Amino acid sequence: MVVLHYTAMPDARAAAARLCDPAAEVSCHYLVDTDGSVLGLVSEDLRAWHAGAGRWGAVTDVNSHSIGIELQNSGHEPFADAQMGALRRLLAGVMTRHAIRPERVIGHSDMAPLRKSDPGPLFDWQALARAGLSVWPGGAGPARPVAGFRAAATAFGYDPDLPLDAVLRAFRLRFRPGVCGPVAAEDAALMGELAHRWPVDRGVAAP
Repeated sequence: MVVLHYTAMPDARAAAARLCDPAAEVSCHYLVDTDGSVLGLVSEDLRAWHAGAGRWGAVTDVNSHSIGIELQNSGHEPFADAQMGALRRLLAGVMTRHAIRPERVIGHSDMAPLRKSDPGPLFDWQALARAGLSVWPGGAGPARPVAGFRAAATAFGYDPDLPLDAVLRAFRLRFRPGVCGPVAAEDAALMGELAHRWPVDRGVAAP
């Protein structure tokens, strides 16, 4: 799979220095700057320390099963067009080389919602989905019981052992940014569509 992050650093030089500092105990495969330049830091065939504790579907050691991509961004600003273009090109190559399906391109907040919020509410997931590089629900679809939200979330990939409010927060951060309150009918309908169309552990073993 691929896990997307933002650096939460003042600039890419500072981010690269931290990612290359053994004392920081953090690394990633690629760092994408706001101008679209891409810095390769760890070979794709090696493990990088970018994900930490968390889970997506059956994968509980995410570092060993993923490519980590850091995007230079404070977490409070839109992602630059040049940066998003470079990310799309990078993702297309990574996904082809490793046979990664679009639904297995996720955010750090998806697999570790108790700790992380990146790439955040300003990240354009829909643009990636339009390019076939991630997924986005086509619409609310048929009404589904609100009580079914949790089971659908697990089928899509969210950790079944997490508190419901953490799963809901992570889902909304990516698919309904800015929405608050308890699970609503639209949450259940959208999550139901995601689970139906892109169940996390379907068929082929997770890359």
